[in-house]
Amino acid sequence: MTDRYPHYIEFRHVYKTFDYPVLVDANFAVDPGETVAIIGRSGVGKSVSLGHIMGFLKPDQGRVIVSHTDITDFNEQQMRQIRRKVTMVFQNGALFDSMTVADNILFSMELREDYNEQNREDVVAGLLRMVDLEELADSYPTDLSVGHKRAVAIARALAAQPECVLYDEPTTMVDPIMSSHLCTLMQRLKKQLKLTSVIVTHDLDLMEQVADRVVVLHKGEVIFFGPVAQLQESEHPHIREFLAMDRVDFANFTPSV
Repeated sequence: MTDRYPHYIEFRHVYKTFDYPVLVDANFAVDPGETVAIIGRSGVGKSVSLGHIMGFLKPDQGRVIVSHTDITDFNEQQMRQIRRKVTMVFQNGALFDSMTVADNILFSMELREDYNEQNREDVVAGLLRMVDLEELADSYPTDLSVGHKRAVAIARALAAQPECVLYDEPTTMVDPIMSSHLCTLMQRLKKQLKLTSVIVTHDLDLMEQVADRVVVLHKGEVIFFGPVAQLQESEHPHIREFLAMDRVDFANFTPSV
């Protein structure tokens, strides 16, 4: 940590435009060990924010701080060092279909030198225990439900011993039971590992149970940034509408496998 960059992650007046403005003067921060949720309707810049944190995207204006470091002008080689500390759990899981669950997790450990073969097997077994999937070690991703793929992706992310984990819609398109399981898992990881986390989600239950603070994006602008408890008190019309509509969407949810 430096006095100049006290936050683990920070967006300073970030702008990004594709065919239309996606981020407009975005400002928020994530402190070490904190979990921040980014919420909002589709197309408001949530996943684009994660892309900037990972260095897949560069801002048109503004600065992006990650791991107490200004990464705005980093090249790909410099970003590889940041990605050893910050990992991402993609919405589709991004698992290798030709590898077993255990081998998918082992893949994240290939660049590490602090395990011999036996240690690696022990770590894989421990990670699968942590995400309650011990019995699926020899299964292939094509045999798994969407929710189980997400849990495996979380285990694979943790295998790299990151400082920070980014989650892209971790409970989207899973049934309520698996959604609750993933929420419980993320709570457990937060308590046990004290990792810094950013969660892009539309799931208000997940946000309320796991996040310390929340960023609300609307048309690329941060219209709220603060403790989760204060969100319910906001009188901003777009926030009131979003909270009301999300409850309706959840009530009408049709589970998928």
